[in-house]
Amino acid sequence: MAGWRRKRTFRTDYGPHLPFKFNRKKRQKQARALLKKMNKVKDDHVHFNPKTVAVWAFQIMVTVLLAFVFVWYFGTRITSMDNGMNPQIRNQQTVLVNRVVYNATRPKRGDIVVFKPHGNEKDRYYIRRIIGMPGETIQIKEGKLYIDGKRLKASYVPGNIAQAGLAEEEMKIASDEYFVISDNQYNLEDSRATNIGNVTRSSVYGKAWFVPSVSRQFGFIK
Repeated sequence: MAGWRRKRTFRTDYGPHLPFKFNRKKRQKQARALLKKMNKVKDDHVHFNPKTVAVWAFQIMVTVLLAFVFVWYFGTRITSMDNGMNPQIRNQQTVLVNRVVYNATRPKRGDIVVFKPHGNEKDRYYIRRIIGMPGETIQIKEGKLYIDGKRLKASYVPGNIAQAGLAEEEMKIASDEYFVISDNQYNLEDSRATNIGNVTRSSVYGKAWFVPSVSRQFGFIK
């Protein structure tokens, strides 16, 4: 056909392509960066000194041993007389009591303390956990524990407290007293009972620290 011409098409996806030498430079730059990172990792491993780690481990062991000996000889060993703190502390298990710690600090919520109710020296030692602090109001309502009107949610508080006892009605804790409770919710020999009630600061003998018995409870008390 006379005058026929091929129709031209134009690419719309056209993009410039770098020459090979530019791509090679880019790869060389990436290789150098990777080599630099590898050398840094290698240097870090070289600086790792097993001797230093051994010294640290030895110092930690000595510190723990000294603390253990200190409490063993200058603290007190008592025997748990009930299952109030079961399963962490069981009946007839020996417990090491740290009598020094509260000379420097005050008892805290969550601490497991050793005391004699009302300071009666003729009574036996009890081991219970501090829940209520001085000056707070406490109440057990529908199986839940409330401090100053707010529910206390902690791993050591039973999810459903069986009986409220004295805490059925909101009660105020005196400025020198603590409200203690058993980890075993079925043991009611704690501040919920009239024969024990709130524990005064002067009645706290020390902090339950370690169970040296050869059993699955062996170890530090939390």
